[in-house]
Amino acid sequence: MAERSLELLKGTLDVLILKTLSTAPMHGYGVSRWLRETTGEDFKVEEGALYPALRRLEKKGLVESEWGETDTGREAKFYRLTAQGRGALETELRTWHRYVQAMGKVLGAPSRG
Repeated sequence: MAERSLELLKGTLDVLILKTLSTAPMHGYGVSRWLRETTGEDFKVEEGALYPALRRLEKKGLVESEWGETDTGREAKFYRLTAQGRGALETELRTWHRYVQAMGKVLGAPSRG
């Protein structure tokens, strides 16, 4: 039986988008595809969540966008990190690494009783 994709925890989509855009500027579908491929299909980001998040990040000044042409010749909005976005990503990554380490300590602790 195939495993279902993982649900994103509240508040994780923004940092995943910032990390994705740190690899290269890309359009929304490219962001979604990169996350899907990188996680082996564990994270599937729906358009209804992705595009509002991209607009929110743009409003905060963490990403900027411009219209361009895709590999298939279609017009699409391409997003890229701003300097402020790179700083926010670094901060978020430090926080997430601490979180993962703390979770690992708790989940790896021996059971009592």
